[in-house]
Amino acid sequence: MAADQDFGVDMQGGRLKAPDAKRRPIEATHPASSYLGRLRLLVALDCLLVEGSVTRAAERLALSPAAVSRLLGQARELYGDPLLKRSGRRLVPTPRAESLRNRLRALAAETERAMERSVPQAERAEPDPAVLASWRREPIVQAPPLAMRPAFLLDDEPGPEALAQQLSGIESDGDPRRRLAKYIAVVGRKSGNSRPLTLAESQDAFATILQGDADPMQIGALLRLLSYRGETAAELAGLVRAARDSFLAGGAGRTAADLDWPAYPSPRSLRTPWFVQAALLVADAGHRVVMHGTHAGGRLERAVEAIGIPVALSVAQAQATLGERNIVYMPLAGFGARLQGLMSLYPLFESRSSVNSAVHLLNPLAARTMLLGVSQPAYRELHRDTALLLGHGDLSIVASSRDVAECNPFRAMTMHRLVEGRPVDLMTAAQAEPLSQGIGGLTSLEYWMAVWSGAARDARATATIVLTAALALMTINRAPNEELTSYRQMAVELWERRHRRVRPR
Repeated sequence: MAADQDFGVDMQGGRLKAPDAKRRPIEATHPASSYLGRLRLLVALDCLLVEGSVTRAAERLALSPAAVSRLLGQARELYGDPLLKRSGRRLVPTPRAESLRNRLRALAAETERAMERSVPQAERAEPDPAVLASWRREPIVQAPPLAMRPAFLLDDEPGPEALAQQLSGIESDGDPRRRLAKYIAVVGRKSGNSRPLTLAESQDAFATILQGDADPMQIGALLRLLSYRGETAAELAGLVRAARDSFLAGGAGRTAADLDWPAYPSPRSLRTPWFVQAALLVADAGHRVVMHGTHAGGRLERAVEAIGIPVALSVAQAQATLGERNIVYMPLAGFGARLQGLMSLYPLFESRSSVNSAVHLLNPLAARTMLLGVSQPAYRELHRDTALLLGHGDLSIVASSRDVAECNPFRAMTMHRLVEGRPVDLMTAAQAEPLSQGIGGLTSLEYWMAVWSGAARDARATATIVLTAALALMTINRAPNEELTSYRQMAVELWERRHRRVRPR
């Protein structure tokens, strides 16, 4: 009986084995430094690249998420690289992990083939060509133009090597629709065979779309696939480059602008745009500020017109205006009509697309620094990584609930910055929030203008404007985090003397 208690019987092999309760974890018996341990890491890494999720990889490997996380940590230590980084709802591979993808897939596929029961070559039935030919015929109904045919026809599922070879010549294809179809295939194939687009591929794909050479079905397919998986920095950078090429010509965009301040609030947002007054303070301090955005229900454009910020409908007009005034607002529909059209697809999907993220990084007048507002936490580092790929070394990203760079002084916040190409995080403590004041029978716009003119005093609005202007000034001057207090005081002084200074015209 003692033997029955200590060992279980494998009824198929007739061997004795230790019960589950007494087995040692395989991580303990096969550390990452051993041959079997490293093989286990490669299998786990392949599964993570395929699934893009620790939880789903754990289910596929029949392990716990904690065990897969440990394996990922060991793989990172082994390669000296993060390998997978969070982007939206998925883990996306770093360039190092991407370089391993096909080799890992080939290893996994060969392992699966080696474990299968093989059929001797002599027993394999060769198909009769005459029989195959008898099943071939022209289709009864030809596919309409919008039904894109596959770029290549396959008799069977290709292996990793064959897939890589088939997709290797995408850029050389002269037909833009066929080329875009291949990019969609790169992103949208089933797990294990898909991968993110490179920067060059993304730029070519979106150039095809913005030039009007894409099929409408292709546009929807690519945008939804990218959003579902989560965009990478390279994909966003490629989209931004394609967008810039679509509205810049020759030397356009080379100006002495100091700060690019995108403003793309949701049309559903009902919040008062205090950030517009902060931008005007920065311009009054002698810095050239470029704002660009969308109609957003009209609230933003009403504020810009009411406070006297000039509006430019093209890059050339914006350049001329900035030479006369220190601030200009550019509606996206004016200088990037096709981009505006892509953003207008929101009602068809009821969700955002990659374009909603890319517009924040357009920087149409090539300003030296940028001030962004990003609502989703996972996308703040993504925007910073994308900016580095685009060659922008100085920016600040505000944790905003509405995709506009406006600080909330009454909440503790982390701001993601780039200072001369170095990632720096700035943490701010929450201030005591004063009581909310009524608007005294005025409309929201009238009250907003009354605060600017001094006819109404609002401590909450003033604190918001001052902190937002302070961060903008810090960004322009590439100042270290320690100087936030001094820039806040500078912003207070700008606010107090905002009507004593004659703005340049």
